[in-house]
Amino acid sequence: MDTAAYLRRLGLPGLLTAPTSAESLRALHVAHVEKVAYEALQIWLGRPTTVDPVESAERIIGGRGGYCYHLNGAFSQLARALGYQVTRHYGGVQGRGKKPGLTGNHLVLTVRGLPSDGNPGGEWLADLGLGDALHEPLPLVAGTYRQGPFQYVLRPSEVVPGGWRLDHDPAGSFEGMDFGLTAVEMSVFADKHRELTTSPTSGFVRVATVQRRDAYGVDSLRGLSLTRLGRGAHSVMLDTARDYYAALADVFLLPLDDVSAGEKDKLWRKVSEAHESWLAGGAA
Repeated sequence: MDTAAYLRRLGLPGLLTAPTSAESLRALHVAHVEKVAYEALQIWLGRPTTVDPVESAERIIGGRGGYCYHLNGAFSQLARALGYQVTRHYGGVQGRGKKPGLTGNHLVLTVRGLPSDGNPGGEWLADLGLGDALHEPLPLVAGTYRQGPFQYVLRPSEVVPGGWRLDHDPAGSFEGMDFGLTAVEMSVFADKHRELTTSPTSGFVRVATVQRRDAYGVDSLRGLSLTRLGRGAHSVMLDTARDYYAALADVFLLPLDDVSAGEKDKLWRKVSEAHESWLAGGAA
């Protein structure tokens, strides 16, 4: 992995030789969620991916994003290369109206050894793969935290002994997330990744979703519906391919330079058809 290129992608080239610190971890986390979109358009483009963190990092360096296995996997690789003490954990995101559980549909990161005035223990929850959730890392300390329009609660998990639970804001896209503290390798997510990227019941397969967080809110694109939650809240329908690709480039920083004109035509047709199916009450 080209660590210097990764930092240039984040606009933080000066951190290549900087000492590890809570302040630098925050800068890395914020830059990542603001500049690297949460997206699974590779599925819609028919481009299989793996959970290999180096592969994910190379794709991000090339201008693309990913979902939790990619974003958190790549970030863990970057942070370790910079000297941070990062641990990967097995987690489970709970959708609205679903039961909590350790399903393995989420990769979680913790970073230790970075004490600060507000977190003398020095352990942090770093999660760049929750779409509309964390903007900054959270102290791994039970409490209530506000970031922009969202308020989070971090508390002991009720389904994972010794683990943690993050309750999302009621306005967020999911209920919450539980994770254990046992360290895991990326390989434990391979089967679930295959399911999430191929099963017709997977949300990633059913709806082409893109999200990008900033300090004041989140932009979300589901199908052809573009919404903003937080400062500047609005909602608009993207009726043309030109508008769709302009939104990807301007709002989500995804110009899709790696996608040919023919692939873009096919992607637009697939997303449009899925959206029309959803409007008609179909499976999308």
